[in-house]
Amino acid sequence: MDTYLTTMQVAALSIAGMCHALLGSIKVPLARQLQIDESRMGGLVSVFGFTLIPMAFAAGIFADSFGRETVLVAGFVLLILSVLVLAHLKSYRMAVLSVLLLGTGWSALVNVLNATQGPSFLPLDEIADRLSYAMNLGDFVFGMGAFLMPIVIGYSLRRMGLRSTFMVFASLIMIPLVLSFLVDWQRIAPEETTRLFTFSDLLHDKIVWICCIAFLFHVPVEACVATWATTLMIDRGVEEKNSNLLLSAFWLTFTVSRLIAAILMPFLALLIKERAMNVETDHVVVIGLAVIMLAVVLGLVTSRGKRQTSTLLILAGLILGPIFPILIAQLYGHVSAELPTMEGRAIGLFFCIGGIGWAVVPFVVGKLADRVGLQKAFLVVAGCSTGLVAMCIVLYLFA
Repeated sequence: MDTYLTTMQVAALSIAGMCHALLGSIKVPLARQLQIDESRMGGLVSVFGFTLIPMAFAAGIFADSFGRETVLVAGFVLLILSVLVLAHLKSYRMAVLSVLLLGTGWSALVNVLNATQGPSFLPLDEIADRLSYAMNLGDFVFGMGAFLMPIVIGYSLRRMGLRSTFMVFASLIMIPLVLSFLVDWQRIAPEETTRLFTFSDLLHDKIVWICCIAFLFHVPVEACVATWATTLMIDRGVEEKNSNLLLSAFWLTFTVSRLIAAILMPFLALLIKERAMNVETDHVVVIGLAVIMLAVVLGLVTSRGKRQTSTLLILAGLILGPIFPILIAQLYGHVSAELPTMEGRAIGLFFCIGGIGWAVVPFVVGKLADRVGLQKAFLVVAGCSTGLVAMCIVLYLFA
């Protein structure tokens, strides 16, 4: 394995995780500073998701056409610009601009980083058989960044203020940017094939669509729980400072669950093989997690006490963590085998369709929260959880 690639991957995934948790971490102080309500805060989350729709797919096309390293560098630059705008934030319009840059840069990052998970953490000849392990391990690092972000932001805002906090964060993003120039990108470039696959081939593949639609339902569940976790707890009587600590606990369980999945799934695969069960481990795990997550969301809708709400949010982190790595491993593994040279476009399409859910659902939840309260608005999230269960079952039937 390339040491520079692995080091860059770890640093970049940490930064990507921090950016993923950024809006949830600064939601309360940002809303207070700009004097905006839940609807407009939900609008910012939707702007982040909306940028995924065109930019995730554009990043995939550029990655396949011009090389992954070009897209990765562009992503880092956009993230730095986004954070610098946050550092000088004076209006809601500037916040929207910052989130647009954040979403665009993050789209570029996740497209490339998901394609490089396998070679970053596994020998090249083991990627096909152990891709879910690599995805969960890499996303464990991603989750560590997300876990640390609320703690770091909360401490830094008290000690240094908004501007200095984000200037330091912009400097941190420079680290993986520099490391990306040391990676041997030619070594992990997709192999050339005799057949020229087209975007039409990708669009006619049912497994690609099933994975993408499953992600469409999964993304808003994760986004809404992460964004409104602090509000749900404060509404139930948890103090603001404690809600930030519990948000970090949510991201910690989210992160640890991926490490647990990376460790335990190979053993579960052996158990399934010994019992001659005709089912893939990935399908068993992801269906089970989706069903439990539906129960957790319904629990959040009906919860009336701060202890019950806090416990359910921590459990949500534990359940949500491994779902995304398994879904994208199913997608990437299938496309690599059946539609080689289309990996970038497949990942782009995956995040593009997921971005629709990210853009629409938080906006709807925010609007409903202003009218009927946040808990009742989470019935929309429960509907998305139901859709996720259904699509995971369909994936098992057609895979």
